[in-house]
Order: sequence, then C-alpha cells, then structure tokens
Amino acid sequence: MKEIKNIKKIKISNVQFITLMFLLIILAGSVLLWLPFTHQDGQTLGYVDALFVATSAVCVTGLTPINISEVLNPIGHTIMMVLIELGGLGFMSVALMVAVMFKRRLSFQSRLLIKDMLNLDSHGGVVKLLIFVVKFSMSVQLIGAVLLGTQFIPEYGLRKGVFFSVFHSVSAFCNAGFDLFGDSLMGYKSNGFVLIVISCLILAGGFGFIVWYDLIHYKKEHKLSLHTKIALSVSSFLVVFGTIIFFVTDVESKMSGFNQFANSFFLSVTPRTAGFASLDYGSMSYAGLLLTIVLMFIGGTSGSTAGGVKTTTIGVLSVQLFSLLKGRNSAEGFGRTIPLKTVLKSFMFVFFSSVICFVSALILAMTETIPYQSGIEYVLFEVVSAFATVGLTMGLTPNLTVFGKFLIMSLMFIGRVGLYTVIFSLLRKEMKSQGHNFSYPQENVLIG
Repeated sequence: MKEIKNIKKIKISNVQFITLMFLLIILAGSVLLWLPFTHQDGQTLGYVDALFVATSAVCVTGLTPINISEVLNPIGHTIMMVLIELGGLGFMSVALMVAVMFKRRLSFQSRLLIKDMLNLDSHGGVVKLLIFVVKFSMSVQLIGAVLLGTQFIPEYGLRKGVFFSVFHSVSAFCNAGFDLFGDSLMGYKSNGFVLIVISCLILAGGFGFIVWYDLIHYKKEHKLSLHTKIALSVSSFLVVFGTIIFFVTDVESKMSGFNQFANSFFLSVTPRTAGFASLDYGSMSYAGLLLTIVLMFIGGTSGSTAGGVKTTTIGVLSVQLFSLLKGRNSAEGFGRTIPLKTVLKSFMFVFFSSVICFVSALILAMTETIPYQSGIEYVLFEVVSAFATVGLTMGLTPNLTVFGKFLIMSLMFIGRVGLYTVIFSLLRKEMKSQGHNFSYPQENVLIG
C-alpha cells in the first residue's frame, strides 16, 4: 500500500466557520419546517418556501411567502422562535450557555470566533461581553413578554396569551418582525401600549450590545466610547426625525393623541430593522415610503440584532463630511479623531451595499411581475427590506417566482452574515498585510 504524502489539511477560517454554521442552522431549520408535524391540519409547505422561512428566521428578517399563523402549528412556531434566537444572538451564545452549564472554559479559538461574530477589534474580554449579551437579552425579552402579556393574556387566554407574548417579545428584540396574528400589528394600531412596548424591544435589540454595556457600566467607568456616542447620536436623530415626518404624512388624524404618537414612533422605529407593520405599506404615502427605505437601508447599530449598513457607519461618514466642510482632512468628532481605515471601511460598506441593492432591484424588475398601479418602489422596497434584514413588504414576497425567492434569500443571508462578517474581516486581513512599499505619482481628476 502506497504511502500518501503531502496531504494538506483543509483549514477553515473563523469567518468561513461562522458563515457555514449559519448556513447549517438554516438548512436544519428548513427541514424541520418542511416536515408535516410542524404544519396545521390540512396545510402543506413546499421545501422552497420552508427554506425561505428558515432563512428569514435565522437572518432575523421577517419576510415570508406564507402566512405562518395559518400554515404552521405551535411546534412550527416554537422552532421558528429558536431559529430567530439563534440568528439574533448568534450560535456562540448557545455554546457559551452550554459551556457555563457544564462548567467548561471556552478555548482560544472559540474566543476568536466570538470576536468575529460580534465584529470586535480584539478578543480581550469577549467572553465577559458575551455573558453580558446573554443575560441582558434574556432579561429584556422576559420584561417584554410580561408587558405584552398584560394585553395578550386577557385577549387570548392564559396558554395562548403567554405563548404570543413570548414569541413577539423574542421576535421584536431580535428585530425579526415575525407575527402570529396574520396581519402583523395592524390590528393593534389603536393600542398604543403594544406599539410602544414592541418599539422599545426593537430599540433594545437594535442599539447594540456594546452600547448597552457602556450605558449600564457608565456609573463605574464614567465614560462612553466613541462607538456608543455616535450610535446614540445617529439613532436619536433618526427616531425623532422619523417620528415627526410620519406624524405629518401617514398617521390617521382621528386617533387619540397618545395613539397618534405611538404610531408615529412605531413607524419610525420598525424599519430599523424589525419589520412589524401597523399599516399597509402598499397604501403608504410616497414621502413615507421614501423615508422608510432610507431608514431600512441605515438599519441599527453594529454589534446588535439589527441589519442595514448601521448607524455607526453613517455616523462615521457624517463626521468625515462635517470635518471636510470645516476644512479638516481627518474625521474629527466628539473630541476624537476617527482612523482613516475606519472611514474607508464605512465608505466601502455603503458603496457595496448600494451596488448590491441596485443590481438586485434591476434583476427583480426584469424577472418579477409588478402590479399595474405600482412602480419601481414595489421592487426596491422589497430588496432593501431583505438586504437590511427588515421584513417589511409592499406585497412582492408572496408573489415571487422561484428565482426571485432565491435572490431574496441570498440578500437576507448576505445582509445578516456576508457584508457584516466577511468583508470587514477580509479587509482587516488586508490591512495587516504589508503590501508594496512604494506609491505612484499623484495626478488630479476633475470632479463635480
């Protein structure tokens, strides 16, 4: 027997491992949702649709070609809730909980995985941060479920009311946007309490765990990181600005003052990036649609359950813009200078995200049927919603072709795993490489 030599071991990077794990979770979830024991009596679900729903759940998006309240039974809903939790918090959170239960230490490799999963710059203190993520997430979701239970239990009874409360608390905190009512939260547009609770859960998940860690430990540390300052500034501006605009453009004037505010606030929060709806976006004003698309594209904060290009990305570019207007080349804000490589990463992320959304919208405009009374916003809205893992829809998803479904699934996957993990990690790797040690001559280009 000949000796086999020079067999190279296949090495999988942390980024590839994280991507592969998300993919395996999606495939496992799709098989479970496809099996009959997760369906309501008399209902069937094709595998492509099951794969779509599983992808949407793990990527915490909320887009679905089916009505999950009618097709799936409580077992299916529970499986979806687990997929949402895994997608929102990350599979490493589960690994940590198992390790703590069995009193085992995480390996150095696992710490590096956590670093890449949370998009951190170093692996120092990652286990401590991940423990905080798990404790904070479980606590907030429990509080949310209790508050929602005050409304759902009297309406649906104890057993169903508790399940509905837990499911929607998890869905809102993880910014997933799935509902068990069949019409999202349109039936609760006159219940300002439910809308405010859901909005607060969305914000809690979308602010980012690093931001919450800084805020909770502020009394001890007496300082906030630049990341937290930028995230809070941009998020606050978007929420306030969005609330005012939606109050003017799309909120019914016949509602009470509190419900008007609750709906305006909800419409400003849910595109970033939860996907719950209190009104039919097909009948929304063009101003409201345009603002919603912008809010979806921006999304939440880095290191959170939300998608989009992230508030911190927009914040960094804004700081650079204002610095240039002041005659300064470097990005200076909040008493700090942001490294040039961070500015370039932000620009790259926004540029590639824009290109992906444009190309995808162009393809779907050729492959899908657009209703006579609708325009290109019908497709663009869906594309941005999928890429930013939002889940809002104007009605395209249930009518997608098979090709369209796979394209939207790809967008959801890229939005949750691809750009968030792969591009940033690859860029960090390139930054560390020495490259060439010379520069080419400069030459001006006319612009503007």
